[in-house]
Amino acid sequence: MMPSLLDDTLMHVAEERLGALLQAQDRGELTPAGQTEITRIMRTLAGRTGPTRLILMAGLPGSGKTTVARELEARGFLRLCPDERVFEQHGHYGRDFPRGSYKIRERPILGEIATQLRTALAAGRDAVLDHGLWTAAERQEWRQLGEDAGAVVTLLYLPATHDELWDRIKERNASTFDDPNAMYFSEEDLLRHGARFEPPGADEPHVIYTGSLVPVIEGSA
Repeated sequence: MMPSLLDDTLMHVAEERLGALLQAQDRGELTPAGQTEITRIMRTLAGRTGPTRLILMAGLPGSGKTTVARELEARGFLRLCPDERVFEQHGHYGRDFPRGSYKIRERPILGEIATQLRTALAAGRDAVLDHGLWTAAERQEWRQLGEDAGAVVTLLYLPATHDELWDRIKERNASTFDDPNAMYFSEEDLLRHGARFEPPGADEPHVIYTGSLVPVIEGSA
């Protein structure tokens, strides 16, 4: 068999296997080993080589973090989202548990996610943390976790103006009781969060998101 024909045959087998794994993922039947296999197949099909990747994000509510994280998930990355797990375990913020007590409920979940992330990266699974990481100290903690697991870490910064953020938040507030990623925020909440947010500086390697995932996938950080 000629090399090109062999390559085409292997590519076809890989694509069929990937399709079966993605169907299992849609049905909620994908095993951890299958998750790792998805990453490896998608990396091969995309011609990506090298170490495992971890994508961290810095951005306020409404900056588009979950949209980007889901795009990466579609490319084979494992998406880990603390907000979704808080919603699953405790219900809606402000309805099922008091406003102001979110961090108490989030803290053990972040510990669980850190453990899962270490395991996934060690197994060769690319991952994205769907979380805002408002301070440099938080970002350094997660960056160190990724580097200790042998991953190349890219910090993606999603800047946006107050008006852009508030327009998006007003729209998603309408679905707040049904969507764990649509936590209700008032404009006062947004202003308060904005005052606490520390944008990545020149001393913190990062990629600024401009609408394209190419720099993120290529790891130019």
